[in-house]
Amino acid sequence: MNAHPFIEAEKQSGHSVKRACELLKVSRAAFYARRTGIPGPRAARDAELTEKINEVHQASRGTYGAPRVHAALQREGTACGRRRVARLVRAAGLTGRHRTTVPDPSAPTRPDLVARDSLPDPTAADTRWCGDITYLPTEDGWLYLATVIDIATRRVIGWATADHLRSELVADALGQPAPSAARPVG
Repeated sequence: MNAHPFIEAEKQSGHSVKRACELLKVSRAAFYARRTGIPGPRAARDAELTEKINEVHQASRGTYGAPRVHAALQREGTACGRRRVARLVRAAGLTGRHRTTVPDPSAPTRPDLVARDSLPDPTAADTRWCGDITYLPTEDGWLYLATVIDIATRRVIGWATADHLRSELVADALGQPAPSAARPVG
C-alpha cells in the first residue's frame, strides 16, 4: 500500500504530517521528497537497468525472458538481482518466447510402437530411428535443421534445412539421405 496519498490528504485537511508519518511508519523526508517529483536513487537505477534490459531483449530478437536477460546482464558485469530483473521485465511488458510448436488438437494420436524404449540395441540396426530439430539463428532469421538418426548405430539417416517448422521439414529429412561418408554421431 502506498501511504503517501493518505498523508497528503491529511496535510490538506490541516492535520499534522509528522503524526501521520509516525502512524504509518513513513519518514517525513521520503514523503516530502516524493512530493517534489524527483525520482529517488532506486527509481533512477531501475530506469537505467530497464534500458539495459530492453537492449538485451532486442539483441536476442525478443526471445529472452527474465532468466536469460539476467544471465546476459551478469555476463556484461551489471550487478543486479534476479527478482529485480524479473520485476522490471514485467513492468516493461517484455516476454520471451516460450514454445515454438503447438500440437494440432484435431490431429489423430499415433501409437507408441517403441514403448518409449530408446536404448540402443546393436543387433537391431534400421529398426528404430530418432529425430530432432535444431534452431540456428542467422542474419536472415531462424534456420531449422531436422535430422534423423538410427538409434542402434547412431548413423545419420537423413537431414534437411528450411526456414519454417512445418511437417514438410521432417518429411524432407526422411527423404534426403545423408552423405555416404556419414559417421555415427557421438
